[in-house]
Amino acid sequence: MPLSFSQLNLAPNLMRAVAEMGYETMTPIQAQAIPVVIAGGDVMGAAQTGTGKTAAFTLPLLQRMLKHESASTSPARHPVRALVLLPTRELADQVAGQVKAYAKYTQLRSAVVFGGMDMKPQTVELKKGVEVLVATPGRLLDHIEAKNVSLAQVEYVVLDEADRMLDIGFLPDLERILSFLPKSRTTLLFSATFSPEIKRLSASYLQNPVTIEVARPNETASTIEQSFYSVKDDDKRRALIQLLKEKGIKQSFVFVNSKLGCARLARSLESAGFKATALHGDKSQDERLKALDAFKKGDVDLLVATDVAARGLDIKDVPCVFNYDIPFNAEDYIHRIGRTGRAGASGIAVSFVGGNNDMRLMGDIEKLTKQKIDLLPIEFAEQQPDIRKQGHFNSGHRVWDDEEKRGHRAAREDRTGYVPKTFARPAPSKPLDPFFTQPYQEPSVESLAQHDALQPNSHAVSARAGLSPNIKSKKKVAALFS
Repeated sequence: MPLSFSQLNLAPNLMRAVAEMGYETMTPIQAQAIPVVIAGGDVMGAAQTGTGKTAAFTLPLLQRMLKHESASTSPARHPVRALVLLPTRELADQVAGQVKAYAKYTQLRSAVVFGGMDMKPQTVELKKGVEVLVATPGRLLDHIEAKNVSLAQVEYVVLDEADRMLDIGFLPDLERILSFLPKSRTTLLFSATFSPEIKRLSASYLQNPVTIEVARPNETASTIEQSFYSVKDDDKRRALIQLLKEKGIKQSFVFVNSKLGCARLARSLESAGFKATALHGDKSQDERLKALDAFKKGDVDLLVATDVAARGLDIKDVPCVFNYDIPFNAEDYIHRIGRTGRAGASGIAVSFVGGNNDMRLMGDIEKLTKQKIDLLPIEFAEQQPDIRKQGHFNSGHRVWDDEEKRGHRAAREDRTGYVPKTFARPAPSKPLDPFFTQPYQEPSVESLAQHDALQPNSHAVSARAGLSPNIKSKKKVAALFS
């Protein structure tokens, strides 16, 4: 297999773009997949994240489509010939940028469509005609239903991060999209793992695919130094700040499991003096793109994110990844730590293991990666401030009272003569009426009878009848029947 791009005999305009991007030697997935795609075969490929899968399918597809390039401005001369489907908006935007860079010196047009953005600008671009369309499944179906795009002339289909698309429920959308495509086409499927679902998808839509595996499934990159620290849940933020300072880490991903926890941690780190921002699914697409752009430029040091950022994002030279929360899915651990140690560079992956649930999730990671994990203790440089004890009585002072505090307060009163202000009710200035202080006495029958006699509408209680003084006699009322 050729290891240098110069051995591929790519078109000069493609080689010029490759040289500008600094590519010289191919990665294993590129070396095995590019010749197969140029020859017109279907591919089912698995590789570690960050190994250059985008170039592995984009360059050969552009090479094959050069025969269709046209300088005409007519949309009819620029139908969609290659369709690239991805699970997330961030990945779609990233791949679209790389496609534009590879096709820079050609007359092949490309566009990207994904949700969270207004459809009108996307529609205008689609109406002009594009050869390479990068899309997320949901938004592509929106454009198909609106008749903004036709897939009748598609010759090449790429399903990138196919396992992730199945995980988030895109299988029905994928089946609908594939039903709009011509039966005769080249299909490329790339996945981090070959699960049974992926194999069934491959059997349904690929024709005699060439299977390419450049690494053992579920294997972590050897360039990443992995550490697991035993930390209580309440101490994770403190541990994160201490390790950032101790290791001198300038930039890092910090992964959490929930959107709410992501936003809270980002605000907490900002209040601690770090330049941090949050990236999660509840943010608008514009906010998500701005957060990624700020992190890429170095304006933000810590990108606190959910697993929306765990797949495929290619941000160079990120030295460290923190798993603030252990991922629920063990496979997501591999994708998370794959954000560092990319393209042969070294990286650090730090995970915090808290309670029993984290221990169980860590066990799943051990089974998946087939490696023994040793938990490391962490010693904090500063003492944790005492947290107010719960359940103590309040003596009326402004602070919660306990034996130790009462002792300190008594010593201070003896030393300084200071007596803390209390909230005791002041003594009344006038003596109280004896009527309100005397004990309760049951009223006599005579007094009740006298009281009833003064009330014209009341019925006197007959003491002679032996009735209780509290029982009133029945009042006579008119009746319809006797």
